[in-house]
Amino acid sequence: MADLQSLAERLDEAQRLARATPQLEDALSILDAYQVQRALLERRYARGERRVGIKMGFTSRAKMVQMGVSEMIWGRLTDGMMVEEGGAVDFDRYVHPRVEPEIAFILKRDLPGPVTLAGAAAAVEAIAPALEIIDSRYKDFRFSVTDVVADNSSSSSFVVGPWSAPSTDVSNVGMIMSVNGEPRQIGSSAAILGSPLRSLVAAARLASQAGEPLKAGDVILAGGATAAEALSPGDHIRLEVQGLGIAEFTVGRTQEALD
Repeated sequence: MADLQSLAERLDEAQRLARATPQLEDALSILDAYQVQRALLERRYARGERRVGIKMGFTSRAKMVQMGVSEMIWGRLTDGMMVEEGGAVDFDRYVHPRVEPEIAFILKRDLPGPVTLAGAAAAVEAIAPALEIIDSRYKDFRFSVTDVVADNSSSSSFVVGPWSAPSTDVSNVGMIMSVNGEPRQIGSSAAILGSPLRSLVAAARLASQAGEPLKAGDVILAGGATAAEALSPGDHIRLEVQGLGIAEFTVGRTQEALD
């Protein structure tokens, strides 16, 4: 029987020290995996971080089929994961970071689930382009579904661009993510469950089922619209979303600052 608290401590240390850890030896149920995730985040809260929202994963049908699942996954976002738009991230904070283009929502009122599409839309204060830095702490970026859930669904950092009116239609808008000025991923927000708003509906349901219903002020990342791109020191990442604007950041390195 796996010791869930010990697993949380192990994953927390892997994240904190940016050191890869082996895949989990014991098979977990999805419920146990979320218990590990909760315990993992409680350790971070105890160090002073606070929850600011959630991220959604497996929001494309193709990814669900690839991973052999029929349900999305989610993870917690904290203020310690926030990166200033246009700012820099430290490559040495991560094990093997990747970046995904996303759509972000911020809520103007509480949104307990279940909720309709109309109800979810009515709770949105603003919408923005966003970039999520994912970083599985497992060796070789290899993991099962329950491994990744336990590891806070690989969530590590996020950048949110300028906020737009909640009435902005993001059901099918073009998205171009460039690395060092070269377009690397071109897609549409429709890849996120046909519309990012459906991801918000799912987020409200899943968060409520976990006893942490979405609150006013929460940021929700709707899920990756394209494949992720691996990051390297010196990279400049730029996301342009039709009708929403631009979000960007650069990748630095602690060692370079010390040299």
